[in-house]
Amino acid sequence: MDIRGKNALVLGASRGVGRAIARKLADAGMRLFLPWFDWPDACREMEAEFAAMEAGHLTLEVDLRNLGSIAKMVARIEAEFGSLDVLVNNIERGGMPVVHGSYRRLVNAEQWQLELETTLHAKWLVFDHCLPLLRQAEQAAVVNISSVAALTGRSGPAGLLFNDGYAAANRGVRSLTETWARLGAPGIRVNELMLGLVDHRHGPGTRGWELLTESEKEQLMNHTLLGRTGQLDEVARAVLFLIRDADFMTGSCLRMDGGFVLGGEQVPDMPEGVVE
Repeated sequence: MDIRGKNALVLGASRGVGRAIARKLADAGMRLFLPWFDWPDACREMEAEFAAMEAGHLTLEVDLRNLGSIAKMVARIEAEFGSLDVLVNNIERGGMPVVHGSYRRLVNAEQWQLELETTLHAKWLVFDHCLPLLRQAEQAAVVNISSVAALTGRSGPAGLLFNDGYAAANRGVRSLTETWARLGAPGIRVNELMLGLVDHRHGPGTRGWELLTESEKEQLMNHTLLGRTGQLDEVARAVLFLIRDADFMTGSCLRMDGGFVLGGEQVPDMPEGVVE
C-alpha cells in the first residue's frame, strides 16, 4: 500500500507508543489527525511537535469514550482531509495491580469500567464511526494495538502489571479484529499488534515499573526469551509494516513480546528413550 500523501487517524499519540507511531507515519509521508484528551503537558508537546512539521497534521481534544465527541471528530476529518486511509486504534487504560491494588479499594470504584470503556469499547466506537470514510479509500488499513495481557491474564510475573479488567478487555480486541477484517474485506485490511513489555507501556517509563523491586523486574526479564523490554521504534516499525507492506495480511494478530508468552515453559533435555 502506497501511503505517501495518505491520511491517518492515530489514537494515543500524545505519549509513548502512540507518539512513536505518529512520528514514523509522518516520516513516511502521511498526513495525521491526532486526537488528545488527558495528560495536558504531553498533549501540548505533541501539538507543538507536529505543528512544526508543516505537513497539515491536525490535533483535536476528543473524549474517545463519548459518542458525540467521536462523531464530531470524524466530521472534522472528513471536512479537513476529505478521506481516511489508515486508522491506528491505539487507545487503552490499564490498571497495574502494583499501582492500583485491588478493585475492592474505594479509589478503584470505577477502574474496571474505565479499563473496558477505554481499551475495548472506545476502539469499537472509533472504528464504527470511521468505517464509512475508510470504505471510500481505494485501499485502507486498520491496526488495533493490544496487549499480551489477553493471553496471560493476571498470572505469573505479569500479575503485577495486568489487571483482570484490562486483560479481559484485551481478549475482546481479538474478536473485534477478526470481525472487522470480515466486515472490511476486500478494501480494508484489519490487523492487530499485540504488545508485551514495552518501554512506556508495561515497561520502563511507567509508574508501575518504577514500583517494582529489582527482583520482580528480574523475574519479568527472565520470563522474556529475549531478556529485555521492547523499544518504541520497534513497535512503530511493526505498525508501519502492517500498514504499508502487509498487503496480503488481514484478520491476523502479530505478537510482539520478545517471547514473554513462551518464556514460562522450558524445553527439557531429550530423554534417552527405551526402544531397542
